[in-house]
Amino acid sequence: MKRLRITVNGISYEVEVEVLADDDEATLTAPTSINALPPARAATPPAQTAAAPAAPPPNTHPSGPGVLASPIAGIVAEIKVNIGDHVKENDPLVVIEAMKMNSNVSSPVAGTIRAINVKVGDSVRQGQPLLEFA
Repeated sequence: MKRLRITVNGISYEVEVEVLADDDEATLTAPTSINALPPARAATPPAQTAAAPAAPPPNTHPSGPGVLASPIAGIVAEIKVNIGDHVKENDPLVVIEAMKMNSNVSSPVAGTIRAINVKVGDSVRQGQPLLEFA
């Protein structure tokens, strides 16, 4: 494999190319049906208008002191507690696997587990409620 830098429309790309023959000179031909972006246009500065700040998006998941939300997107690998368990602050509660790494999600507060909203193998989004505290 050979690493090459190719510049298209002023943008450099690094690519790996498999060498099929040991020629000192190579000719590269791009197919005509390549899906390329159109040439970049010069950006014009936006007009200076006083706009009201955008409202924050509505919260689709409950959160707060009684809810443990997932800090990352991933797959639930292990649930270390059961409903009714008493936990202390920083106790490990759930393990989430993301990008082949396991991350412990610890209790933000001391309390009792009131509900478990996920099961092992579930895909979770960042911010999705995992557990609820009583």
